[in-house]
This record gives sequence, structure tokens and C-alpha cells, in this order.
Amino acid sequence: MSTFVRYNSGDIVLSTEKINSNAWTDDINELTTFHTGSTEALNYANPSSSGQFFLPVFKTNAERISATGKVEFSIAYGHKKGSGSAPFSSGTGGEGYSATRTIYSQYRQLVYGDEDQNFTFNGTTPSDIYVINIERARIKQGLKLGSLNLKLTDSGETLHLTDDSATTSGSATLTNLGRQFNLVSGSSGVMKGTTLAQTAGGSYGFVYPDAGVIILNPDALKTVISDLIPSTTVATAGGKNAQKLYEAILGGASFVVDAEEKVSSQFYFTRVTNQEFNYSTNPSFTKTDGTLQFNTMANNPKVFITTVGLYNDANELLAIAKLSQPLAKDFTKEALVRIKLDY
Repeated sequence: MSTFVRYNSGDIVLSTEKINSNAWTDDINELTTFHTGSTEALNYANPSSSGQFFLPVFKTNAERISATGKVEFSIAYGHKKGSGSAPFSSGTGGEGYSATRTIYSQYRQLVYGDEDQNFTFNGTTPSDIYVINIERARIKQGLKLGSLNLKLTDSGETLHLTDDSATTSGSATLTNLGRQFNLVSGSSGVMKGTTLAQTAGGSYGFVYPDAGVIILNPDALKTVISDLIPSTTVATAGGKNAQKLYEAILGGASFVVDAEEKVSSQFYFTRVTNQEFNYSTNPSFTKTDGTLQFNTMANNPKVFITTVGLYNDANELLAIAKLSQPLAKDFTKEALVRIKLDY
């Protein structure tokens, strides 16, 4: 009686597929309501408060005020020279060292791995950037290409943004932050028009689907939506630039993006031939002297397969697969049991 049977290489198949889902909390595809603000988040008087660095955005006001509220995404503003927010220190030598400089330095380090590299958008190198950072829990392993649809509206001016993954047939620039696509005017991955530099200020920005990050070009945005002109004041209250982008997102009332994850499956094709597994491995099947407990099982045994165990080379049980119903087995029957492990 065989107890263990080793799988052949042809019995094991690896398969990987992409699973898409709605990104926002409660399986929402389109986010139409936005809430931000708290004592700390909007404390612009304190140069080191969280509001100087980023604004968390929630789907509902209840989520915003809850201690366990789920953040959908965050908004930040960065300036390479530190303009737009008050310096951390008012003493000599503290000029330019502020939250906005920290944000700009952080994201260029993430993208380029270089603290001296500046963001350039189709030939235009602005001094600053806007950033939308989608909460990691929302995007799973990344954003689905072509699913981004973000509407910005302020003072009657509207801009519909998407990535250009469909326009460029999926090609991308590879960075330290993963794939980089252009942020363009259009919808569902298709650019409107044929020119990337759709404004005098260059292209609208970059999308990093593997990290859930969108970096926007203020020089391009302000040519369409005048309210998005960043303030470079270094007054105590700062420029409140992240809030300007929040107001434009709030006015557009439409932010669509899908999450994507890869699920790998290992298939084990367990082949049970007519000569194998015709006797039970249950100890009650035999007597203490090793003879069969029931003589009727001697010549024409009939058993039922209910479980398949997967073992390593040391015969240690690693996984158990349960059949949906017992499978009758004797010397006249063969079976093929397919086991699937997802991870």
C-alpha cells in the first residue's frame, strides 16, 4: 500500500492572474464626496504640524471625525526651495527649510533616488509640485492602468485628468517608484488630442500606478484652473496650497480609480491510479498483528477518499485539501484530483 506519492514536474502548474476591484472604502468605484480637516491637519500656524505636510481626505464626515476613520488619499504640496510654508526655525540659517521643501525632497528621492534631480514635465521644470498619495490599503498591489479619472473644478473651470496608458499602448518609464505614465487631459487612459504638452506649462504630471502616487505640475494646472496658482508666501500661516488642490477635487466631485492585484495559484494534479490508495490508512482498518480487521476488504476493498495531504521531503504535513464529497475508490477506479493553492 502506497502512503506517499511524489508529484512529477508535469503535475504542478503555476498560474498568475490579475484581479481588479474598486479602490475606495466600502467597494466604491467613484468617490464623489470628500472631507478633510482637523485641529492638527489645519493647524497652519505650527510649521511642523501635519497640515503643513499633507491633508488626509475621507469619504464621509463620520470617517473624518472617527478615531479609526479610513483615509482615502492624501494631498501635499512641495517646493524645491521651501516656499509656500513657514520655515521650521525662524533663526538665522532656517530660511527655506520647511514642510514644502521636505515634501519635494521626499518625492524626488522616491522617484529618482537623487536629491538633486528636479521634476521635469515634457520640457518644463517648475519649482513645485502637487501630490496625491492614495492610501496603500486602497490600492492593494497597485492601480489598474486606464482606470484613473479625476475631475478638477474651481471657479467654473474644469479639467478631466487620466493616465496615458491606453494612448501609449502600456509603455512606461521605469523609476525607483515603479512605472511612470503621463498625467494627461482625457479619460480612462486615453489622452485628449495628440500633443503631450497640452499647456504652455508642460504636461499635467506623472502617475505611478505601482505606488498609488500622482504628481501634478502646478505650472500646467494653473493655465486651466486659475485657483490652483500656488502661493509661495512664507508667512506663519503658509500658502495652504494643498488645500487649494483639495478644493478643486471637491468641486469636481468625481475621483475614479480601480485597484489591481496579482493572485498566484499553484495547481497540483493528484493522479490516483487503479492500483493505489485502495486501503484505508486509518489505524482501525487493521488488527494489532497487521491483518485486516474486515475480511471483506481482502479481495475487493472499497474505500472513500476524503482528504489529500501535501507533504514536504521530510514527510511533514504542510497543507490539507478537503474534497467536497467522498470519492469512491477500488481497484477498478482511477481519479484525478486538482488541488489549487492561492497566495
